[in-house]
Amino acid sequence: MASGSEEGFGFGSGSGDVDVDPSIAMTTDVELLKRAWRNEKAAPEILQFESNLVQRSKEQIQLMEETVEEYDGNGTDPLTVSLYQMDLDRTQFLLRSYLRIRLQKIEKYPTHISKTDTWSRLSEQEQKFAKRCMDDMEKHLTQSVLSRLPYGYQSILKQSISSEEDDMVPEPQLDTFVFCKSKVSLGAYQLDESGEDIVDFVANDLYVLRYKPVKPLIENGQIDIV
Repeated sequence: MASGSEEGFGFGSGSGDVDVDPSIAMTTDVELLKRAWRNEKAAPEILQFESNLVQRSKEQIQLMEETVEEYDGNGTDPLTVSLYQMDLDRTQFLLRSYLRIRLQKIEKYPTHISKTDTWSRLSEQEQKFAKRCMDDMEKHLTQSVLSRLPYGYQSILKQSISSEEDDMVPEPQLDTFVFCKSKVSLGAYQLDESGEDIVDFVANDLYVLRYKPVKPLIENGQIDIV
């Protein structure tokens, strides 16, 4: 049976999708789910889908539901059942919110995602959703606006036929500032190509930095967005 506590949540440690720092290798699944949820919520772009973590979380939720149902039916102390239910509700909220945030980003940037390597970060179901979003948007804009415009201005991607780039495609602003916390001491870290902008990462310290330069550190688990 599940323990009903955060320490007992999950079937293993680590996300299983990317290499993570050894300092978080033994982190429980509920903590990893919280981390994935916080990072996804704060990041301007969609991040790598945590497929193994999501699958383990779904399995754990099912086990916790069975535990609550069994305890509720065999006369277990109501307070104990309530604690299990609270733990279940919290886990369900984190997972649903994590998935919902990702869908909102896909709805906002479907074309950009489909035209860049960001596409590989999506799950199979998310890719299908993104395709539906693009098809629906193109159909709607063509019928309501683009078909009424002069030739050369009917593209959903470009302002006019003379545009060299897809200047009508909204993109996430990767230079936005984010609050982040270093999980380990990294020493001096270069934030720009010139080497003039350097930050000294100290474990558990908070920083306000542009997202793009620290993106690799977020992806490998060395810092978290808060």
